[in-house]
Amino acid sequence: MATIIDGKVAAQSVIETVTRAAAALESGVGVKPGLAVVIVGNDPASHAYVNSKSKMAKQCGFNSVQHSLPEETTQEELEKLVSELNADPAIHGILVQLPLPKHLKSEPVIQSIAPEKDVDGLNVVNAGKLATGDLASGLISCTPAGALILINKIHGADLSGLNAVVIGRSNLFGKPMAMLLLSSNATVTMAHSRSKDLPGICRQADILVAAVGRPHMVRAGWVKPGATVVDVGINRVPAPEKGEGKTKITGDVAYEECAAVAGAITPVPGGVGPMTIAMLMANTVVAACRTFGRPIPKF
Repeated sequence: MATIIDGKVAAQSVIETVTRAAAALESGVGVKPGLAVVIVGNDPASHAYVNSKSKMAKQCGFNSVQHSLPEETTQEELEKLVSELNADPAIHGILVQLPLPKHLKSEPVIQSIAPEKDVDGLNVVNAGKLATGDLASGLISCTPAGALILINKIHGADLSGLNAVVIGRSNLFGKPMAMLLLSSNATVTMAHSRSKDLPGICRQADILVAAVGRPHMVRAGWVKPGATVVDVGINRVPAPEKGEGKTKITGDVAYEECAAVAGAITPVPGGVGPMTIAMLMANTVVAACRTFGRPIPKF
């Protein structure tokens, strides 16, 4: 049976490091790391995410600011708020919760966030730094950064000689994940829905990362015996066993059958998910430390 990679334990370790760094910053320069979270509209799932982020920020000792804007907010009003937060010296990290209501364009908003405050790591400046191997001065997208920490728990920081396959090529996860694995010396294949013989490609992987948004797509026959499987999928599926109309969260990997083949595997929930919020806190404290020339914590 595979080793289960516990994201909750790893996330707690990151949060402890963040909390220590925030306390050191406050005692050193008298400033708390500032995180501003912006949410537009009333999507219940988005509000639940934002509330958990704001709660965690307070727990870490941050100055946590939440801007809840009405559904009818205009593009101009949203971009004006981002511009004000860019100029606010008490704010070191800005997060605009996605998805935005349909009448708003998210890309101009994301690109208007100052790169040094872009704690989601989605600005093209931060994406470009990652693509060119500059991990020291940019901010890295939270979910891939968290997934890499989980991979490092199994394989160490140097992935030389290992084949990694990332299924999915999104700007949010697939591309930055591939760049992080490359920077750790893995040999990386990016696979996706148009790849020929996807199961065959996956069977070559020592590290298999699934981020496609299709429940249980990765089957046991796709997994090389002893491989590390990282499941980034969060899919809500019917759960009749819990009662009529009930649902549950499941990943992109058929967990039970793949766990019988893999050497190590992340569960869903409880794997990569907890790392995402932890790395958002990590990026915020890194951004604050850079602002004041303080030592950057290691995670």
